Amino acid sequence: MFSTDVLAGMALAFGVTYLLGSLNFAVIVSRLLYHDDVRNYGSGNAGMTNMLRTYGKKAAFLTGLGDFFKGCAAVFIARGIFSLLGAELTFDGGWLGAIGALIGHLFPLYFHFKGGKGILAACGAILVMNPDLFLVLFVCFVPIAFLTRIVSLASVLGAASYPFLVYAKCRLQGRDPVLDVGFALVCVGLILYMHRENIKRLLNGTEKKIGSKPAK
Repeated sequence: MFSTDVLAGMALAFGVTYLLGSLNFAVIVSRLLYHDDVRNYGSGNAGMTNMLRTYGKKAAFLTGLGDFFKGCAAVFIARGIFSLLGAELTFDGGWLGAIGALIGHLFPLYFHFKGGKGILAACGAILVMNPDLFLVLFVCFVPIAFLTRIVSLASVLGAASYPFLVYAKCRLQGRDPVLDVGFALVCVGLILYMHRENIKRLLNGTEKKIGSKPAK
């Protein structure tokens, strides 16, 4: 199905971006600034929301910035690898970067494979690959987080809608949506799996809101 140079590019792009994604900024920031590990507190998640609850706005901002831009960088890196190899693709090579960075973020090699839930890294990748869809997601779902003060609600709804948006865009452009939607489903499946406990609490009405106090 794929030529040798494409397969080599896929393996290299995934490997490099997985290592990049493994740079989990929640763990890095909590260790550098507070000589602690955010995974010891609250939800135990190495992400921006738990950083906000545990250490405050500065820590959350630095974490969000790092995780978001590593998602952006992963797409550029993957595309660059395919370009250097001269591989002819029938899909956007940035998808391999997005998936690599996302898996690295969720299961970071450097931090005992215990990371975050991937929303910001995924958003960074989406901004580079589909800035129009990023804008739709931002306008539709960020207000939900502010109005309800439940970040996971906006995250889950936004993630679940993404494959449908990708499908609609491909159809409007007259492109075969199979590969793009397939890659999108991989990313979304990983994110929803990592949010499975949040989904249970959302259904039970017990999900925590921003401003609730962390527990050690």
